[in-house]
Amino acid sequence: MNVQYTYQVVDTTGQTTKGVLEAESLEEATTSLTSRGMYILTISESSALVTTIGRLFNRRRIKREEVIDLANNLSVMIGAGIPLLTALDDIGNAVTNPTLQAVLSEIKQSVEQGSSFSDSLEAHVRVFPDVFRRLVRVGEESGRFEKSLADVAIHLQRIENLSGAIKRALIYPIFAIVTTLGALIFWMVYVLPKIIETLKGLGVKLPLLTRALIFSSNLSQRFWYLAILLPLLLLIVLRLMRRTERGLYLIDLLKLKLPIYKLIEYNRLLALFAEQARILIISGLTIDKTFSIVSEVMGNEVFRRAITGVREDITYGSTIADSIRRQHVFPALIVRMVGVGENSGTLDNQFSFLASHYLKRLDDISEKLGKIIEPLVIATVGVLFAFIISGLLLPVYDLVSKVGKG
Repeated sequence: MNVQYTYQVVDTTGQTTKGVLEAESLEEATTSLTSRGMYILTISESSALVTTIGRLFNRRRIKREEVIDLANNLSVMIGAGIPLLTALDDIGNAVTNPTLQAVLSEIKQSVEQGSSFSDSLEAHVRVFPDVFRRLVRVGEESGRFEKSLADVAIHLQRIENLSGAIKRALIYPIFAIVTTLGALIFWMVYVLPKIIETLKGLGVKLPLLTRALIFSSNLSQRFWYLAILLPLLLLIVLRLMRRTERGLYLIDLLKLKLPIYKLIEYNRLLALFAEQARILIISGLTIDKTFSIVSEVMGNEVFRRAITGVREDITYGSTIADSIRRQHVFPALIVRMVGVGENSGTLDNQFSFLASHYLKRLDDISEKLGKIIEPLVIATVGVLFAFIISGLLLPVYDLVSKVGKG
């Protein structure tokens, strides 16, 4: 777990500067600064609040798209024979984000002082993810620096596409649910009470449906705050459950069982699994280490346990395909493609195909989800408002009937 440190140093130009960096320990932070030729005046661990705010700030200021552009541009420029320092200088002058400019300036200064590019990235772990730093190091050691940067850009772009597909898939259902609930609450709390008071004033005998409507409206007026408290209570319960391994497993299992939503979550996890496995295999990690890392970045306890089971089976001598087959969360397609890759020595290509396949499925789901949800929303709204309108019109009909007979 990296900690954020606040420092004040004298840089190579003799100027006093302040800043923050992240490192696993004070010793590592000190080494990172001194290796860049800086004389440390003060350095101390930031408070938890400052660290949290700083992380949120940095995450907002430097977007993933900017890191993708950086990797792409560096790959093209290095491949064209442009020296790394010149490339960093040109890219730093071209970017419009001042925070990213400052980061690139620090990296350039560190490289000028003799550090490798991968070592210079270690001071900015919140900007450059682990896979970025890992592949850069592999590229430096193998002499395929520009290829590693291109692989990083492709990987981060796929992760960005995955995130975008999730947002597109969820935006319509969320909008439909919120607007439907908003309209229903408005009718029950504001409109119905006024109409019902008018009906009561006419002295009409109210039918059962209308009385039920009045009862629902009175409950909405008296306990309106439950519309706010219940979601908050549910959120608190879920947070508490996520603190236990059993509760976390149940929540993640529920995500894979919920109607419609499971289509999004399941394909997201399969795409993430395939893409993470692909990029880690490319980086030169062993299968055992690859699955160990992938299990921790999935963000789903059901898949984490399954991938951990796969890794354990592999360590006992099982093939990758057979190990995956024993875990029922993985479909037959993954088992088949991994088996082909294992036998032909093209695991990275097979995982690349699988990642693209499930990303495409996720895109298809996001496009079709609106068509799936729309009839359900229309039917729900229709039933609710048919109940409301019938409850209002029945006493009016009785009144008109009595007037006609009189």
